[in-house]
Amino acid sequence: MRIVVLVSGTGSNLQAVIDAVTAGELDVEIAAVGADRPGTYGVERSAAAGIDTFVVDFKAYSDRAEWNAALTHAVAAYNPDVVVSSGFMRIVSPGFIEAFEGKYLNTHPALLPAFPGAHGVRDAMAYGVKVTGCTVHWADAGVDTGPIIAQEAVAIEDGDTEESLHERIKLVERRLLVSTLAVLAAEHKTGQLAPRS
Repeated sequence: MRIVVLVSGTGSNLQAVIDAVTAGELDVEIAAVGADRPGTYGVERSAAAGIDTFVVDFKAYSDRAEWNAALTHAVAAYNPDVVVSSGFMRIVSPGFIEAFEGKYLNTHPALLPAFPGAHGVRDAMAYGVKVTGCTVHWADAGVDTGPIIAQEAVAIEDGDTEESLHERIKLVERRLLVSTLAVLAAEHKTGQLAPRS
C-alpha cells in the first residue's frame, strides 16, 4: 500500500510510521512526505530516511485555491492508495478531498466528534472533561467530521497542562496511526481496501 504523508511540523507521528516500516512491522511504502512550508523537521527526517519529499509552500501562492491545486497535483503524482494527514495544519479544499475521496486519513488529538478543530487538547481541558483521547478518521470536506476508524481514550490527570496532556495523547496517537495503517495495508493486500466516503 502506497502512502503519501502530509506534515506541517516535526513529524513525530510520521517517525512512528517510518520506524514501524523499517522494523518490518508495517507493510506500507511511504512514497513521499509533503509539507505546506519549507524547513519542517518532518521533511528533514524523511529525507534523512531516503524518502522522497516535496514542499508546496502556502505562502508562495497568490490564493488558497492556487495552493490547493498545486498540493493536489503534487500528491497525485505519487499515485497513493492512502494520503495521511499527520499534523498537517491546513484545511484542504473540496477539490483535494474529491481527488482523494475515501483515501484521505487524518489524526486528531481528541475523541471526535467532541472538540474538532485546531485546538482539540486545549478545548477539552477548558471544557473540563476528565477523559479525552485521539481519533483516526477518514477526512471529508468538513473540519474533523469524516467517518471514524479508530479511537483511544486518554485520562486528563490532576495538574495536567495542555502540553503534558498533548504529549501523552501523542504517544497513543502514534500507536493508533500505525495499527490503523497496518489494518488498511492488510485490507489492501487482499484487495478489500475500498475508498471510504
